[in-house]
Amino acid sequence: MRCPSCGHPESKVVDSRPSDEFNSIRRRRECLNCQARFTTYERLGDNPIVVIKRDGSSQVFDREKLYRGISSACAKRPNITHEKKTEIIDWVEAELRNKNILEISSQDLGELVLERLRGIDVVAYIRFASVYRDFQTVEEFKDALKGFEEQE
Repeated sequence: MRCPSCGHPESKVVDSRPSDEFNSIRRRRECLNCQARFTTYERLGDNPIVVIKRDGSSQVFDREKLYRGISSACAKRPNITHEKKTEIIDWVEAELRNKNILEISSQDLGELVLERLRGIDVVAYIRFASVYRDFQTVEEFKDALKGFEEQE
């Protein structure tokens, strides 16, 4: 594992512990060159989850791509930390693996993310929904907001 600070290829493990119930191990490392500390996660390597896109093409589930999408929706939202975004992705991936789903449509994947965002932040929910559901009119935004207005 290369140090993110100096790029040195060697580090030592300072602390190692299971990271929640999602089959990963969190390791705190220290660079042997510059002594910078950083965290790595090891995940169980198993069958990849394939996402079927709207155009019919498919690609392997990419945690980083999903993180970028959630981050865009959560931009400048103070109550959604990096840890919360990672927790959403961990939950989505665990949900798919627990149900033994190895292929999922991008629409269904988006619905899983929306399910989590709905309870966390209304603005992030609407932002994510507007891209994922491809809103074209103001009425589509209004329809998405109706469910929240009824709850208040």
